Amino acid sequence: MVDTALVDWSRLQFALTACYHWIFVPLTLGLAIIMASMETIYVVKGDEFWKKTAKFWMKLFAINFAIGIATGIILEFEFGTNWSNYSWFVGDIFGAPLAIEGIFAFFMEATFFAVMFFGWNKVSKRVHLTATWLTGIGAAISAMWILVANAWMQHPVGMEFNPDTVRHEMVDFWALVLNPVAISKFFHSVFSGWMTGAIFVIGISCWYLLKKRETRFALASIRVATIVGIIGTFAVMYSGDSSGVHAAQYQPMKLAAAEGLEDGGEGAPFSIVPGMEIPNMLSILATHDVDGYVPGINNLLDGYTTPEGDTIPSAEEKIARGKVAIDAFREYRALKDTDSVAALKARKVLEENIAYFGYGYIDSRDELVPPVGLVYWAFRVMVGLGSFLLLLMFVVLWAERRKRLADMKWLLWVGLLSIPLVYFAGQAGWIVAEVGRQPWTIEGLLPVKAAVSSVSVEAVMTTFFIFVAVFTLFLVIEMRIMIKAIKKGPEIETNK
Repeated sequence: MVDTALVDWSRLQFALTACYHWIFVPLTLGLAIIMASMETIYVVKGDEFWKKTAKFWMKLFAINFAIGIATGIILEFEFGTNWSNYSWFVGDIFGAPLAIEGIFAFFMEATFFAVMFFGWNKVSKRVHLTATWLTGIGAAISAMWILVANAWMQHPVGMEFNPDTVRHEMVDFWALVLNPVAISKFFHSVFSGWMTGAIFVIGISCWYLLKKRETRFALASIRVATIVGIIGTFAVMYSGDSSGVHAAQYQPMKLAAAEGLEDGGEGAPFSIVPGMEIPNMLSILATHDVDGYVPGINNLLDGYTTPEGDTIPSAEEKIARGKVAIDAFREYRALKDTDSVAALKARKVLEENIAYFGYGYIDSRDELVPPVGLVYWAFRVMVGLGSFLLLLMFVVLWAERRKRLADMKWLLWVGLLSIPLVYFAGQAGWIVAEVGRQPWTIEGLLPVKAAVSSVSVEAVMTTFFIFVAVFTLFLVIEMRIMIKAIKKGPEIETNK
């Protein structure tokens, strides 16, 4: 029997690490495209003002980049320390994209970052610009491999279970890479980074305008950032639509929890907030059909028949077949060296029920329902803040183009105070993605309680509080260094 306290503390520690790490990653992705765009303008126009503008944001990028690497390394180590059963069970698959990510992160990114940050006046303009773009592209590709691994956990493909090694083994690498969930998740995450970087630049620039400092620099930065942010936000919306369709196909319980949908059906409504619904909208979002069928929580637990005539078994049936699969697996392992005929028979039973193997570790249908309230409201925080920030960027861009922004103090304050909001939106999105698929570490394949390491609760608790202290220190250090750099300002002689 797995200690629930161990599972809870292990989950909490991983969530803490992931949340801290995601503070740094989106800003890296967003500032990369913004500073590269500014340097491109410098190379095209030859105006030193744009070089100094790009160098300022590059300085903040470097500070954030360094801290992000530290938290990311710790996050990957936790798979071995806290989730060793998971790592053993699927390490042949999950480890491949992580290894590739390491190559990009520590070779491609590091190499071009060095040229970008230290190569001013040492290489030609075009070589330096290429290094800047390749640093950003390297960061995006690095993120891609992490997201490929994460998407596989949401929708496992390209593997087969080997009962002899007790491991899932990769049989199709490209199925892993081209997983539709991975493609949507990549674009959604990268473009949300554009949005984060844009709001960060807008907010800091608004502070300069409030202080009546570096006016030309602030307005020019806002012009570039709003364009990048608006493009990124529309791309987030488009990829989010794809993610909704994929959730309906591969993770219907997550979708039902995000909507608080207890009983589904055709023409399902979308809940704005409890008691306020848009008729048929959920069906449109989930199936792109106004009358599309969307199952609710109760349908998924009780079992249902799709409009196409497919029968989806109940939670109890899945659990029962999962236990049959586990029993058959154990029988095969016990007999394979002594009774080959009986072992083959057991293996056949295992293969017939392997799709429900993970359900064999589930004790109650209630375990299959994620925390509905948390997922429901996290989704609305994500969408609500994203919509507000898109509107803000349009208003700021309009005011900047009309040369009114510097005099609109209320709008400058809104821009400055919106910096934490974009982080809340990003964290809320990950809550939907990760909490929404509970109880699974790998959807339908391996529940959290079967993936945890055999370590003491006290050890996990101790390291949890150590991480709280260390990560908070990292964050405070980054903020202090950034604030010092921001107060110093860009090295630009004129405020025209």
